[in-house]
Amino acid sequence: MSINVLVTGGAGYIGSHTCKYIKSKGLNPIVYDNFVYGHKKAVQWGPYIEGDLLDTELVQKTLKENNIQGVIHFAAYAYVGESVQNPIKYYENNVMGSLSLLKAMRETNVSKIVFSSTCATYGIPQKIPITEDMPQNPINPYGQTKLIVENILQDYGLAYGLKSVALRYFNAAGASPESEIGEDHTPETHAIPLALESAITGREFKVFGTDYPTPDGTCIRDYIHVDDLASAHYLAFKYLEESRQNFTAFNLGTGKGTSVKDILSAVHKVSGKDVNATFAPRRAGDPAQLVADSQKIQSVLGWKPIYTDIHKTIETAYKWEIKKRDYK
Repeated sequence: MSINVLVTGGAGYIGSHTCKYIKSKGLNPIVYDNFVYGHKKAVQWGPYIEGDLLDTELVQKTLKENNIQGVIHFAAYAYVGESVQNPIKYYENNVMGSLSLLKAMRETNVSKIVFSSTCATYGIPQKIPITEDMPQNPINPYGQTKLIVENILQDYGLAYGLKSVALRYFNAAGASPESEIGEDHTPETHAIPLALESAITGREFKVFGTDYPTPDGTCIRDYIHVDDLASAHYLAFKYLEESRQNFTAFNLGTGKGTSVKDILSAVHKVSGKDVNATFAPRRAGDPAQLVADSQKIQSVLGWKPIYTDIHKTIETAYKWEIKKRDYK
């Protein structure tokens, strides 16, 4: 029997790649998206319902009419800076939207959910690499909303028998190797697409901070390819079918740190063009390093990242950028 999966936010960057991946593994993704940030053209592997998560009745109707067996929940606002300036937008959408989804799931007896969480729940890490048992002290409302939902999932597990996995990912990057889909944010805030845009168009690329306690003075991040993220969501969903745990959290990263200057040189190597980099002071709240320890998901789910070379990840992103803008 085919399994129908509701993918909230399935028209977004990571959601659309996950739909493609789970479809290739025999699951049927049904996308639920309000298209505030998602793109209809990214929904290529199943039908979509246009709606808001706060519309509990529509979510319930969608779950019932499509015989949904489980949920992969991406739908959230994810701009850290905006969350600081306009926290109510994030609490209403990310927290209340999740509560509305969970209410609809309870009313339709859907008891499995994979939740898109983030390393932002850790805040400023005490040590590197970051393990799942380290304290979670978010330093912005975005990270706070994700942690609140993680706590809600744990409470629902104890009270109602909900089974959930929270995937705390680090820096998503890259695009599908076939360039069907990729990053397409407005505004774009991620380092790799911004550096590629600079190499292609000559637009300025700002490096925030060159005096961090890192080998080259710039921030270090763990960039994980979006296809590796997608495969982890599939494995997490399958895990919920057999798991006796009500709630499990996994980090998702490569375990390798890449500095901003490393990105600049990799973009040059892949594109043959220089990034028009300018240097600016640090941004408040940017940790010097964020690198994942992903041993738990590797040992429990057998997940392994395929893209461990930043050049390969940037290559897929570059091909997508060229296709996206039809640049010649």
